[in-house]
Parts: sequence; C-alpha cells; structure tokens
Amino acid sequence: MKRLTKLRNDRGWTRAALAAEADVHPSDLGKWESGRSTPYPGQLERLAKALDVKRPKRLLDEVEA
Repeated sequence: MKRLTKLRNDRGWTRAALAAEADVHPSDLGKWESGRSTPYPGQLERLAKALDVKRPKRLLDEVEA
C-alpha cells in the first residue's frame, strides 16, 4: 500500500475528497495509489500540502497496511 493511500484512509477521506482538496482528478489519484503512474512534481506538492506531509516524495513509498 502506498503511503498516499494510508494517509488518505487514516483521515477517512475518499479519493474524491482528497482529489478536490489537492486539485487533482480522482482517476489520477487512483492511478498513483495503485502505482500505475506517478504525479507530476506540482501535483505531488499539492497532495503533500493537503495531507500535511513535509516530504512529498515519501507519499509514493510502500508501507504496510
């Protein structure tokens, strides 16, 4: 599981809610969470800001569920 998914789930947010908060498309968020693609740097920064993460690149790290 990506840290991105874990943090979203920990907050009780849907993909749509996080996507709206970070100004990204929900389907793109699904691709990033599954590892099928990666966000552009600006998108990653917006996700990090929405999730209050200091190191944006860590959002794409694998973590245990």
